Amino acid sequence: MPRYDGDTAGVVNERSSDDAQIFELAPISLWLQDLSGVKTLFAEWRRAGVTRLQDFLLEDPSRARACWEKSRVLKVNQRTLKLFEAGDLQHLVDNLSLIFRDDTFHAYVEELAQLWEGHSQFFSQTVNYTLSGNRLDIELGGIVLPGHESDWRRVLIAIKDITARESARRAHALAEQYARGLFEHSPVSLWVEDFTGIKRLLDDLRSRGISDLRVFTDVHPEFVARCMCEIRVIDVNQHTLALFEAPDKRTLLSRLGDVFRDDMQPHFREQLIDLWHGKLFQQREVVNYALDGKEIHFHLQFSVLPGHEHDWSLVQVALTDITARKKAEAYLEYLGQHDVLTKLYNRSFYVDELNRLERKGPFPITIIVADLNGLKAVNDQWGHGAGDALLRRAGEVLHEAIGRPMHAARIGGDEFAILMPGADERDGEIVMESINKLVDINNQFYSGLILGLSMGAATSRPRERLEAVAQRADLLMFKAKRDYYATVEGDRPESGDGG
Repeated sequence: MPRYDGDTAGVVNERSSDDAQIFELAPISLWLQDLSGVKTLFAEWRRAGVTRLQDFLLEDPSRARACWEKSRVLKVNQRTLKLFEAGDLQHLVDNLSLIFRDDTFHAYVEELAQLWEGHSQFFSQTVNYTLSGNRLDIELGGIVLPGHESDWRRVLIAIKDITARESARRAHALAEQYARGLFEHSPVSLWVEDFTGIKRLLDDLRSRGISDLRVFTDVHPEFVARCMCEIRVIDVNQHTLALFEAPDKRTLLSRLGDVFRDDMQPHFREQLIDLWHGKLFQQREVVNYALDGKEIHFHLQFSVLPGHEHDWSLVQVALTDITARKKAEAYLEYLGQHDVLTKLYNRSFYVDELNRLERKGPFPITIIVADLNGLKAVNDQWGHGAGDALLRRAGEVLHEAIGRPMHAARIGGDEFAILMPGADERDGEIVMESINKLVDINNQFYSGLILGLSMGAATSRPRERLEAVAQRADLLMFKAKRDYYATVEGDRPESGDGG
C-alpha cells in the first residue's frame, strides 16, 4: 500500500499506474468497452413497446448487428492481442468481423438479454476466431464498472480461452459416440453386466472354508441358480434385441428370467468354476432362450473389464449365434448314426453300441434280429420305390415298439437288429409279440403290399461275446424265415436271396 504523505494526487497517480499495469499484464484477455450507444438503443426499443429482447433480436438479426455497431472498444490488453493474433488495437478493431462470426450470434443475443433484464454482469460460453481463422472456445464474463451503471460507458469484459478443454471434451464425446456406435451396431450380441453380487457369493463361500466349487455345486446345485439370479444387466445392444425377440431394452431386462434358465445352468456352472479359479476371460458354448421360448446356442466370450477386477462390477459378454451351426452338427451327427430311409440307427451305431454294451452292460443283454419278408420280390415286381416304402413302414413299427434303453438299427438291406440291455428271454418274447401286433395294425392302415418280419431273439450268457449272441439270434431269424416261406406256396426265395 502506498504511504500517505499528504500528496493525494501522487497516490492517485500511483494507483492509476498500478491499475493500468494490472490490466495490461493480466493473464486473461481483457476488453474495456463503451456500451452507452447500446443502452440508448435499448431505451428506444422499450419506448417502441419491445418487451422480450431475445425474441426481438432473433426475429431480425440486423437488430443485433445494430447493437454491435453501437459498441466501442476502448482498450484491450496484451493477452488479447496475442490470443486473437492482432498487431495492435486498431488492427484488432478493424477486423472484429473476423473474430465475432458464425457461432457467436446466439451467445451475443444472450449477453444483450442479460443486460436488458437489468443485470450489471453477463456471462456466456461461445466461440470466437483468431484473425487467421483458428477457432477459439471461450468463456466470457462482462461487468458494468461501478459509477457507470446509468450510462454503460465503461464495461469490462474478460475472455478465458478454454479451447484445449473443449477440444478434449469434443474428442472425448466423439470417442464415446464412436464406441457407442460400435456397441449398438455390432453384428454380435453385446451385454454389459454387473457381477458384484456373484463375486460376493463366491467370496462368502471362501470365507466359510469351501475350497472346491465343483464338489460344492454337485451337492448344492441350487447355488448355481442363486448366482444366475444375481446377474445384473446394465446394457445390451440392438443386435441383442433382435436375437432375443425383444421389442426394446426395457422389455428384455424385465424378462431376464425367461432368458437365463433351464439348459443354461450347466454352462453357467462351468463359468462360475472358472471365475472361482481366477479366469476373468472365458470362452465357451452356451444356451440361452429368446423371449418367444426359442432355444439359442451361442459362442460366449466373457471378460471382466480392466479396472474392475477387484469387484467384477463391469463385465462384457459377447454372444455369437451358432444355432445354425449346432443344428448342422446335430444333423451330421444324426446322419452318421441313422439310416435316412427308416429313421432307425444305422449299422455303424449298432456296432459301436454293441461294443459299448459288451464293456459296460447292463447284463443280460437280449438281441432281436428281424428280416423284412419278400423285399426282393417287391423290388422286382413293383420297383425299388415300393420296396423303400415297405422299409419305411418297418422302421415305423420298430420305432413304435421300443423305448429307452433299447435301440433299433437297420444293419443291412432288409435286416434289422434290436439291442435290449438288461433284458432276458421273456423280455425279448414280449417285444417280438408287440412288434407282430404293430405289424398287423400297420397292414390295416396301409392298403396294398403286406408288411411282414421274420424275427429271432437270443439272450447273452455269462462271459459270452455279444457277437455270438447276435449270431444265435440271426440263426433263429433264418429259421423263422424258412418257416414263413414254407407256408407261402410258390413264394420261396432263391438260394442266398435273404429276402
